[in-house]
Amino acid sequence: MQLDKFLPPLTAAVLCLVPICGAYGGNGETLFVERCAMCHGPDAKGSGPLAGKSNPPTPDLTTPAFKKRLADYPGVIVSSIILRPNGDLIPRTLKENGYRLPPHAWSVKDFRDLNEYLTGVIYKSK
Repeated sequence: MQLDKFLPPLTAAVLCLVPICGAYGGNGETLFVERCAMCHGPDAKGSGPLAGKSNPPTPDLTTPAFKKRLADYPGVIVSSIILRPNGDLIPRTLKENGYRLPPHAWSVKDFRDLNEYLTGVIYKSK
């Protein structure tokens, strides 16, 4: 069996898959889907299954007011919401509705990735 016959097609296949994984499997998207979308929805419009189960209800993150806050304070909004979730509103809402999120040791990279992903989502919405 000659390895040189299989190596070029295998290499080409791997190289073709790399951009696909990067475009769709990013850290920010994963964090949003796993930790935010149950309330905010995949479109960030406050349309998730728990959106109306908190008081106050989950906000639509695609509004002009939120876009302005995100532009004025890039990254601060995302990290402040995660680190100080309106008292116990987020954990309480999740617990009362049977959602269990595993603990997550947030890194600066996570905050940046989530902010970048969220910015892309809200500016694509109309």
